[in-house]
Amino acid sequence: MNNIEEKFKEGLIFSIDKPYRWTSSDVIRKVRSILRYQYKIKKIKAGHAGTLDPLATGVLVVCIGRATKQAEEIQAGEKEYIASLRFGATTPCCDLEKPVDAVFPYEHITRETLEIALKKFTGMIEQIPPLFSAKMINGTRAYEFARKGENVEIKSSMVYIKEIEIVEFDLPDVVLRIVCSKGTYIRSIARDLGFELQSGAHLTNLCRTRSGDFLLNQSLKIDDLENFFKNFETK
Repeated sequence: MNNIEEKFKEGLIFSIDKPYRWTSSDVIRKVRSILRYQYKIKKIKAGHAGTLDPLATGVLVVCIGRATKQAEEIQAGEKEYIASLRFGATTPCCDLEKPVDAVFPYEHITRETLEIALKKFTGMIEQIPPLFSAKMINGTRAYEFARKGENVEIKSSMVYIKEIEIVEFDLPDVVLRIVCSKGTYIRSIARDLGFELQSGAHLTNLCRTRSGDFLLNQSLKIDDLENFFKNFETK
């Protein structure tokens, strides 16, 4: 084992601004590819601390080598999101990955009624994950059932919403800032908020701006990875 390989295997933690339409696994494959072809490291542990949906962007914490042992602890940290919602329509997956499947009136919604509704989504709340999600059901991801058109029951779970506030209000579109616990599905908040306001809603954009102590403005772009590793190599 060469010195640089041992250095990487000792452990490294950093965050990436996950690109739109990349899966979290795509990012890890990119990391492994660079280590394999640039540094000839054939086998090394690498993983992420908290999945982001393909249509979401923002902070994805990556752990390499022995640092993967810290992934669970990092994943348990508080998260912050900027979420764009569109009222008046729903989709099967609660975001733009699938086309609109139903439309609803939304003109009756006001900023005041939205603010009142948001109070019901603060603190400990019971939440059912979207069917198109990575939630495990009897050892199978929920989205596997959804893609086959199979109806399965997804159990609710308790999550903690520390803060939720309106950033922009321009119906049918609204932008929210949400600070929440691990395991919170922002798509479920969009879905449930639409129903709470006697309409429908889905996400049109989602960005994770913080994961624990890792911030978006300190996160690497995918194109910066190779230079980041070179700088780590010379330290």
